[in-house]
Amino acid sequence: MADDSNENKTTIRILCRKLLLITKSESGIQWLIGSPFLPTFTIVSTFRCINTLTSDPLSPDFSKESDDMRALLPRGFEVIGSLIVSTSNPNVEGSARDAINASGKMRKALSQLENRSLVGAVVDPSSGDIRFFVSNSVVEPVTSIVFEDHPEKYVWERGCILHCELPIKLPVYYSVKDPKENMLKRATEAVAAKFRDPKTTYVLETVDESMTEALQPVIIQNRDYDLEDTSQKSNTKSLLCSHLCSEDRKHKSPSVENADKIQVSLFLATSGPSVKPPAPSAEYIPGEAKLLVVEYKLKVICYATKDLLLMDAISKLIIPGLVDQLHTMKNMTLPNLLSQHPKLHPYHFIPPGFLHPITAIYDSLYGETEMKQVEIRKCLHMRLGLPLNRPLLRIASAIDFLTAKEGANGNIMRKGTPLLKDVHIGIPSSGVHGGVVSLVQGSYEYYHYLQDGFDDSGWGCAYRSLQTIVSWFKIQQYTAIHVPSHREIQESLVEIGDKDASFIGSRDWIGAIELSFVLDKLLGVSCKVINVRSGDELPEKCRELAMHFETQGTPIMIGGGVLAYTLLGVDYNEASGDCAFLILDPHYTGSDDLKKIVNGGWCGWKKAVDSKGKRFFLHNKFYNLLLPQRPNMV
Repeated sequence: MADDSNENKTTIRILCRKLLLITKSESGIQWLIGSPFLPTFTIVSTFRCINTLTSDPLSPDFSKESDDMRALLPRGFEVIGSLIVSTSNPNVEGSARDAINASGKMRKALSQLENRSLVGAVVDPSSGDIRFFVSNSVVEPVTSIVFEDHPEKYVWERGCILHCELPIKLPVYYSVKDPKENMLKRATEAVAAKFRDPKTTYVLETVDESMTEALQPVIIQNRDYDLEDTSQKSNTKSLLCSHLCSEDRKHKSPSVENADKIQVSLFLATSGPSVKPPAPSAEYIPGEAKLLVVEYKLKVICYATKDLLLMDAISKLIIPGLVDQLHTMKNMTLPNLLSQHPKLHPYHFIPPGFLHPITAIYDSLYGETEMKQVEIRKCLHMRLGLPLNRPLLRIASAIDFLTAKEGANGNIMRKGTPLLKDVHIGIPSSGVHGGVVSLVQGSYEYYHYLQDGFDDSGWGCAYRSLQTIVSWFKIQQYTAIHVPSHREIQESLVEIGDKDASFIGSRDWIGAIELSFVLDKLLGVSCKVINVRSGDELPEKCRELAMHFETQGTPIMIGGGVLAYTLLGVDYNEASGDCAFLILDPHYTGSDDLKKIVNGGWCGWKKAVDSKGKRFFLHNKFYNLLLPQRPNMV
């Protein structure tokens, strides 16, 4: 007889790569995130609770927490439980009940449906293991835990992104003697009511340019939800999100960036026939009155499965998402309504390790380096479990879902021409036996002679090495500036007083010291400089160079004589002293043909002296090595 004991077994399915954000030596609580469109008890991500009562790190401030979560979390995802780490409570089942109760209160504060089972997870203080419980009719333990091998596929093969942008201007009339807050609240409520106005129209269209046959936009009006109204064709009411999704996504890996995207445009009716003739009305404000115009730009994203009705996607995701973001912006505006009216802008991010995007609202009145913005990002990093020394949530990292897509071979588009990226990947081995390879961390673009039709052959190699280094900082989101041209590099050196004005437009060489000045001026990046008297001494620096790539990970510029190279890594056998240098050569003058570059040795491993006795680094030349330091910042 077959064993039926597992037929109704409760299973926790874990998709997120990092479940525990709190160290086991401290107490805290995390929210477990799932989706109503995925199987029950599927954990997609986890957010740390950072607003708690002063007296107890396990007692959330539900008002502040719900405000933050409402702004961060896209509609289509929701709180399905919580995880507790406690250093003082050995009662695991009691902590599980506390976790389930906390998540229930959080869902209520977020106005999410209460009639669902919740997950309570607890770090067992004795073993350090995470134990799971669920609340069905009673709180019961769960022993069936599944870690999904392909979580992106699990989420995005069945799901899609809805995206809606809406600029809004709110005219607020107020008496100088009366509070202004009520007037802004009333104006906000009036706009929110418009989202559900029967005359409001939503237009949905695909963003996928690869679809061979252009699809007609789908038009939905709020009055279409009246089932008694037969004027709307029934087929529109039955259309699913899949109608606007691509049928063939085999050529794309499942991810947020490659997900099907549906653009939603909203049209508010400002005129039209009324069912009942309205009586003229006016509002009288006694005394001196003023007009304040508050401007918002709403940018809402939502997650939906492809089998969801388009009409439900509007009513259950887009409209509530617009209302949430509108109220969030109102609450952020109120404290400084008159003194310093904020300029709020939503940005979408896909933090490392996350399967879904999050939304952060920044005030553009403040620069990214100002302490107020830095503190906001620090709080976001803490909530998401991100490192506090990497700039992962700066504006440069934000995703535009209307244009987000991968270029061919992962290349970056610039001036309509793809620049080669990470050309060292897959090149032949160095030939060092028993060595340890230490490489550049992250991505860069390959800059070399004659690019962009600019002839710098014979003098521009250090400029090109600098451009490659700046591209690394840009791609890693440490800066939003564009990669500077030769002239802009020269102008920077003149501005800081290192060069005379006649240097601009010249073909004069620059070296490691000049590169350090430019990196400091344009990016605020500091550099270490290693000096060697001869190319023969460079192998002696391999241990120091390996440490740089392990700890900093930035490309290095090597300058000696009239030549400059970019160093991407070293292969070093500490016991034998055998070593090789991974050189990216900016002296290449051909087209951006990866095969030609690698086969020609323009990117490859070089030994100081090869097997034939040929020296790569000259024994009678002085060399400077410029080691850019990775900024410690958020």
